[in-house]
Formats: sequence, C-alpha cells, structure tokens
Amino acid sequence: MNATAVQNQDEYEDLLSLWSDLESGLGIILGSPDSTQEFEQRVRQYDHWMRALLERDTDLGLYLLFQLATNSPVGYSASHALVCAVLCHLIALDLGLPESEHDSLVRAALTMNIAMTALQDELAEQTEKPSATQQNGIRTHAVKGAMMLGNIGVTNALWLDTVALHHEESQEKTALKDLAPARRLAHILHVVDRYAAMISPRKSREGRSATDSARTIVTGANNENDEVSRALVRAVGLCPPGTFVRMEDRRVAVVMRRSSEPNLPLVAIVLSEAGALLKPPKLHRTANGNPAIKSALTASAMHEHLNHYLILRLGVNATA
Repeated sequence: MNATAVQNQDEYEDLLSLWSDLESGLGIILGSPDSTQEFEQRVRQYDHWMRALLERDTDLGLYLLFQLATNSPVGYSASHALVCAVLCHLIALDLGLPESEHDSLVRAALTMNIAMTALQDELAEQTEKPSATQQNGIRTHAVKGAMMLGNIGVTNALWLDTVALHHEESQEKTALKDLAPARRLAHILHVVDRYAAMISPRKSREGRSATDSARTIVTGANNENDEVSRALVRAVGLCPPGTFVRMEDRRVAVVMRRSSEPNLPLVAIVLSEAGALLKPPKLHRTANGNPAIKSALTASAMHEHLNHYLILRLGVNATA
C-alpha cells in the first residue's frame, strides 16, 4: 500500500500504536519466556504481525521503526530485536531465501538475545565498561539462548542453530549460497546485529549515524564486499527512512522514502541552515539534484520536536 496509511492523524496514530504494541509485546515475552504459554507460537504471531505492517507500507514501517528505536519507551533488548527482525526480513527478500530459511532467520533475530534480555537492558543504561560477570553473560548468551529456546518448546532446529551461532564472526570467504543453512543465516544475523547495535543510542555513547554504520559494516574487517552487507544497503539504503541527514546547504532533513539508488532518497527538509524549524517542512527529491545529502546525523542531533504526521503527509503518493 502506498502512503495512504497516513491519510489522517488518527490513522497515523493507529499505525504508530501498532508498531509500539508489537515492540512492547515482544518485550514481555523476551523478559518472561518461562511464563509465556506457547512461546514458539507467540513468536510466530509477532513475526506475522511485523510482516503485515511492513506490507502495508515498507518505507512508512521503517520510518516509524527507526523513530521508535531511537526513542524507545521499552527496553533496549526488545527494540533491538525488532529492528534486527525487520532488517533480516528485508534482506531475506532481497536474497531470495527459501521460505523455511526466511522464517527461521526472522524468528532467530527476534529471540537471539533471550539469554541476556535483562543484561542487555542494563548495559544500554550504564556508562561504565561491562564487569567480568557481564562479559561472561555476553560471551555465553548465544549458546545459552538456543538451549533456553529448546527448553521452552522451540523445535525448529534451524532457528535454534542460528541463535547458537549468531555471534561467531565468519572468517570464511565462501559464497553465501555455498554455506550450510545455519551458517548462512547466522552470518546474515551477525551482520544485521552489528549494524543495529551501531545505530542504537546507549548511555555510554550516542548511536552512530546509519550511514556511518553501513559503511563500517560494508568495509569492515572480514566483510569487505560481503554480499550480506550489500543486501543490507540495497534493502534500506545508506540513509534509511526515519533517519536524519544534513544537506549540502546546511539544512537538516529526515529521510522519508527509499529510491532505486541507495544514496538518493526522498527527504523532508525540517530545519533551516540556522537550525530553525521549517513550517511546513519541504519535500525534496535528492535524485532530482541539489541540495544533495552531505552527511548523516544521529537522532540525538535533532533537538526540535517534529510533527511526524505532517512530515509523512508530504509523501502521500510521492516517490523518490
């Protein structure tokens, strides 16, 4: 569906609430897996809910997701899991993964940190380095997470193996298609996990801009020319919807929609070169020429309160 999902303020608020409810519900089952009845079925339901929201309007879904992720009212762990699941879903579509692998990958993304949900939330709030006990929790959470999932009724072996392996950084140069399925999915999840962690703010540091994070992933050690990294950039662009950019004329914009070119999205210019709020914001297709995007910005660089409904209304029936 096109941007008709934001035809009025009520529809925008409803859609934002659906994403927020999805994130909150996920946080509840990740925080209390032992007391969640039919845990595997609940995860499948959240997966289907997420995909249905993205099918309504993928760019709008990404916009709301990135806004939620940088201003999340729930724990970091649930927000991170949802961002990773969405990115894995889009990469799976881009790579044409078989349905069984696609499903296992997304569900592994939703549950990969289940053995350290509380610890992950703690780490996001603390400014000091992890203690020895915390470091041990980080080091062992992947294998422990797979064991926990098995103990609470998850029977899908590919899902469990992907969780167990997702922190093992591949040193291989083997083509993705030639890897064993669990290794293939674990490598995709590892790349996505790193990217999502980079863009997320924590007390100890600001989140990095999405562009900086994407470039680090694409050009980083052992990932040079990696096909997963390229698929990630194709899927969401160098500047995904919902992230902020500075234009060459020093004005600030928020990305609204992707285009066929990863670095030429549709944006709404929201701040003047002097930093004053533009009322109304100005729609700009970067593919049509100047001003071009000069750099990406972190969400913390935006101090003005924006009316996201009005911004998204600019993009109704617009394409980049």
